[in-house]
Amino acid sequence: MAASIKNKFGINAELKEGHNGIYQVIVNGSVIYSNQGTCSQRPKEEDILQEIQKYMQPLSKEKEIEQSQSIRRNLDIEFMYLDLSVCKWCQSTESNLDEAITEVAQVLKTTGVEVNVIKIHIQSEEQARNLGFVSSPTIRINGQDIQLEVKEALCDSCGDLCGDSVDCRIWTYQGKEYTAPPKGMIIDAILREVYGGTRGNADSEVRTEVPENLQKFFAGKRRKENTDTQAGGCCQTSSDSSSC
Repeated sequence: MAASIKNKFGINAELKEGHNGIYQVIVNGSVIYSNQGTCSQRPKEEDILQEIQKYMQPLSKEKEIEQSQSIRRNLDIEFMYLDLSVCKWCQSTESNLDEAITEVAQVLKTTGVEVNVIKIHIQSEEQARNLGFVSSPTIRINGQDIQLEVKEALCDSCGDLCGDSVDCRIWTYQGKEYTAPPKGMIIDAILREVYGGTRGNADSEVRTEVPENLQKFFAGKRRKENTDTQAGGCCQTSSDSSSC
């Protein structure tokens, strides 16, 4: 009801608890509808809208168009990853994301949606914590992860990168699991965001700690980098000066 009133008249409706089954609609202090004396019957939504329309002018057609066009005109797509140099899962995810955006580009252009793709290389625990990054790779559309449930499996590529066993994200789409999100999954998420579909309940928990799996990755990568630096920086000199 509140959404219908907002869309048609531009009014932010406020619900106040009544008593004895009496239902009233008040606009600017004036009662424009009341079911008192009518067996406390709850009115239909269209009846309420008709009464409000009698009391005030609805939004003009131009205003309705302007209001509808202001909704979801920007689409910010974030692609966050641990590595693109060797991790095949991250590489495939980037490739599928680029192809998915290309395939829906004409539709998005027609609806006036501006797409901003932001690719972020997560290089530290601090960066992961600040961005709420919990698994690699991650795709977010307007701040919402396209897969709310995080599932992971052993990733050999990232394991080689950090010298330890590390899990990376796997994706579930239409009952099957993938090491990279299929184009169809990404396109579905984009179109749901543009046309206002539902994606389930968002995780409202504010994450302040980096998951153990990511901690292990960064710690292993630091150890491996330090080992490589020490091995490469060790200068051996020959000082044999024996004489007969």
